[in-house]
Amino acid sequence: MSAERGGPLEGRAVVLGVTGSIASYKAAEIASRLRQAGASVDVAMTPSATEFITPLTFRSLTGREPYVGMFAPGGEPGEAHVELARRADVMLIAPATASTLARLAHGLADDFVSLTALATRAPLLVAPAMDAQMWEHPATSANVETLRARGVEVVGPLSGRLASGRSGAGRLVEPDALVGAVRARLGREGGDLAGRLVVVTAGGAREPLDPVRYLSNRSSGKMGYALAEVARDRGADVVLVTTVGAQVAPPYGIRAVEVESAAEMLEAVSRHAEGADALLMAAAVSDFRPRTRAEGKMKRSDRGEGPPAVELALNTDIAAAVEGARVKVSFAAETLALDSEALRVEALRKLRSKGARLVVANDVTAPGSGFGSPTNRVSILDEQGDVEPLPLLPKYDCAARILDRVAALL
Repeated sequence: MSAERGGPLEGRAVVLGVTGSIASYKAAEIASRLRQAGASVDVAMTPSATEFITPLTFRSLTGREPYVGMFAPGGEPGEAHVELARRADVMLIAPATASTLARLAHGLADDFVSLTALATRAPLLVAPAMDAQMWEHPATSANVETLRARGVEVVGPLSGRLASGRSGAGRLVEPDALVGAVRARLGREGGDLAGRLVVVTAGGAREPLDPVRYLSNRSSGKMGYALAEVARDRGADVVLVTTVGAQVAPPYGIRAVEVESAAEMLEAVSRHAEGADALLMAAAVSDFRPRTRAEGKMKRSDRGEGPPAVELALNTDIAAAVEGARVKVSFAAETLALDSEALRVEALRKLRSKGARLVVANDVTAPGSGFGSPTNRVSILDEQGDVEPLPLLPKYDCAARILDRVAALL
């Protein structure tokens, strides 16, 4: 979902600490994803980490010599840890073993990872990975609480099958989520939406006909998820009201509320929009629903009769119904050309009828701009009727341009 370039990691200095866990192999993917997102990545390794993965792997992925032992790359003694710590914008230790958590909690600095963590003033995130019995030990719990009290962000661990063959808590969080955690932390440190509450809707609502069928549309949820991700990356606290049929996993650090029908979405949006600074209505909500729902599956008649008639009723216009002093953005999926006067007139009508500050319109029949596409081409229309047409962009970049306008209104 994330754009590879131009996001919150572009040009940022990230220190990735790797310690001696079987999960160390995942650190290679973490380093690669950080680099693809535009960050400069320095890897610091404990001696035991080199038993699981070689420094050469990280040198190949980052283009920089890893720090191993207590000296600078190349074996030259000096204040390498201080220099590394000073230039870091953020430090992530993944995987973080029980021994590493203990060192950090008690201020020990007997390897390059803990040494750098002790010296840096940058935000510190740790991703634990160990056997469940170690994770659940009172000493580990106490160390984790000590670190949290100091402002260290503890990401994970997950529950599942462990290297020992047992199941329980102790699995390293997946690389994509860890990169998301870094992006979110940097956003909270200085993003233009830090401290704001943003509610986003996404996906296509489903209106049940019977226990097995429903009326819906082709929305994948990708645009709404991109908006939620960008808002998170810029520091906002994000609630994503998403339909169960959305084809994307919720980004890390976002509160996802699953709904199915328009009525369920209205209830969820009304509840979570209380106190929100911005409401971004990107979901494709059904205008109609079956007036009644069949209790059993509707079947083909054996008597040669035609299909059953379905009577429709209007759904509540959620964007218009949810009122309040917030920046509201409505989305209009149209089959009109973006440069047409007809689309401008329709978008302006929607803006006024829904009490929105902005309307984002797109032609879902245009190449690269339809449902499920990784890209989008939209026009943003404001209360004065001015139109800002955007070029075809990845949906993350398109969301960033929309949130530029939201941030200016806030």
